[in-house]
Amino acid sequence: MLKLAKIGKTFQTDDVETRALSSVELAIDKGEFVSINGPSGSGKSTLLSILGLLDVPSQGEYAIDGTDTAKLDPIARAAMRNKAIGFIFQAFNLIGDLTVEENVELPLVYRGLGPAERKAKVTAALDSVRMSHRARHLPGQLSGGQQQRVAVARAVAGDPLILLADEPTGNLDSKNGDAVMELLEELHAAGATICMVTHNPDYAKKASRIVHLFDGRIVEDRKSA
Repeated sequence: MLKLAKIGKTFQTDDVETRALSSVELAIDKGEFVSINGPSGSGKSTLLSILGLLDVPSQGEYAIDGTDTAKLDPIARAAMRNKAIGFIFQAFNLIGDLTVEENVELPLVYRGLGPAERKAKVTAALDSVRMSHRARHLPGQLSGGQQQRVAVARAVAGDPLILLADEPTGNLDSKNGDAVMELLEELHAAGATICMVTHNPDYAKKASRIVHLFDGRIVEDRKSA
């Protein structure tokens, strides 16, 4: 479903060239739960940004569901990103003056869905993360764990091809972190395709497949025990 071929990414600042990724080969199939891990500076966030169409590679090819992303203009890239990818960020990234249901609905507004369809999708998404009872609350009225549940609902509401989770438990204590991981496991069991970056080895083991990066290269790609 997602296929990276010989992906490289180089950043140029003044006279210094930094190679973040080198010859990365990665394919993610429908229904997989992939954990990407590695030390700081190994290229995890860069790889996730390319997978999420937030950045473009310097070399190589990236295809989503058979579409060569290099051939997309900025408007088409944005449309594919909105439709195909659900993002779960470490910092939640909820809009403070919008209610829970309005935060979940916003990406669907950008997609141009009608009010009735948006309402149905928002209701289903909030039900899936057990946050329907907080639909009219503002993010500031929620705990960190609850905010991340809302962020997950926002990510899944549009039925994306894949969920990209960037350190989804990084801002949470262990209890709330465990709860969010249980939620991701439930979504995966229900058929969701997930790619997660994490520093937590215990959380990484909950994925069905572990990809280890080091110095911008994939040095290990294996099924989780």
